[in-house]
Amino acid sequence: MTNSASAEAAPSDQFAGTGILQVGPVNPTVQAALVSEFGAVRLPDDPEGREAFLGEHANGIRIAVCSGKVGVDTGLMRRLDSLEAIINFGVGYDATDVDQAAERGIPISNTPDVLTDCVADTAMALYLDVLRRISAADRYVRRGDWETKGNFPLAVRASGRKVGILGLGRIGGAIARRLEGFGCEIQYHNRRPVEGSAYSYQQSAEELAGAVDVLVVAAAGGPASVGLVGSSVLEALGSEGYLINIARGSVVDEDALVAALVAGGLGGAGLDVFADEPRVPAALQDLDNVVLLPHLASGTVETRADMAELTLANLRSYLDDGTLVTPIS
Repeated sequence: MTNSASAEAAPSDQFAGTGILQVGPVNPTVQAALVSEFGAVRLPDDPEGREAFLGEHANGIRIAVCSGKVGVDTGLMRRLDSLEAIINFGVGYDATDVDQAAERGIPISNTPDVLTDCVADTAMALYLDVLRRISAADRYVRRGDWETKGNFPLAVRASGRKVGILGLGRIGGAIARRLEGFGCEIQYHNRRPVEGSAYSYQQSAEELAGAVDVLVVAAAGGPASVGLVGSSVLEALGSEGYLINIARGSVVDEDALVAALVAGGLGGAGLDVFADEPRVPAALQDLDNVVLLPHLASGTVETRADMAELTLANLRSYLDDGTLVTPIS
């Protein structure tokens, strides 16, 4: 809800109206609407231009619109004394200082549900690819190895396996339902058991990894989950285990993962996210039992359109009556 004191304090400049700031790159549809419908201005990317911009306009900014990858970090939020709401394109919001926003009563929206199916589909694609070695076999054919070396080495069965879901939320649940169609036995770990779930609950990530053949990481990003999948979890998963990550790169200790894969401590991995995107460790790129995707889990035409629509719906709703359609819980 608009704070009247903040509105009175806002300077008489281009932000005295809607006061909307675009932080970093966003979806093209959202960006076009921000300019044409809302008269938003983008925060300069270069440090010098950014500092000059904030020095002149910071007090007039009411609403920040950003992607989940960029967010509104601690330093920027501290500069925005009149900030009332953060509109986030994406389901993840770990790049935003959520604690500071909560302390200041600044609501944050995201775009849940609309990307659940496509992310779950990508998890399944990685699952099948890694276990059945689809991408590796494709490279084998393209190199001419089928002709010169004979049949491709055997893969492992994908159906009927024990699979652990780390993070049984919307996306984790959608992945689990898909795995049921492959006759898989599902177990999971959350901070607390999911009421009414038919899946077996494990008390820790380590216990879950030790009980399954494949560990699918679907946990939310943020400080609480950094390094949740570390060396002890990977050791529990073992040399015949497989890791799938469609969550956030920060959830997995990437150094430990690389070390385990290089040493043969894991059977393979399917990764859509990394610790320092778009940079991917060279050691991973050299491994034939690892499938690497450029953070594209929700990257379909349909899902991006739905995410853009929901982002703009949140913005319009806040401007209309101070509420958000999909506030984070």
